[in-house]
Amino acid sequence: MAVNPWNPYRESLVQESETIWPEELKLVNSTDRPRMETQLHADPAKAEKLEYVRLYTGFCRRITVTATDIARLTGT
Repeated sequence: MAVNPWNPYRESLVQESETIWPEELKLVNSTDRPRMETQLHADPAKAEKLEYVRLYTGFCRRITVTATDIARLTGT
């Protein structure tokens, strides 16, 4: 479940995006990481750990990658 569920209002005000890779997932192939990050931010409602961080000008969409997200993106 998402930290803060996907929110269309906040999503419309997203100014930045950030992806956090936990230490246990840092072994993911570095050539696959940019593709996975792009896919996660293209459909943030499906991310397991999503939060919106308030900025002065809007919000930052922060997604923390989980093993479930990787399995979903790789089809395994």
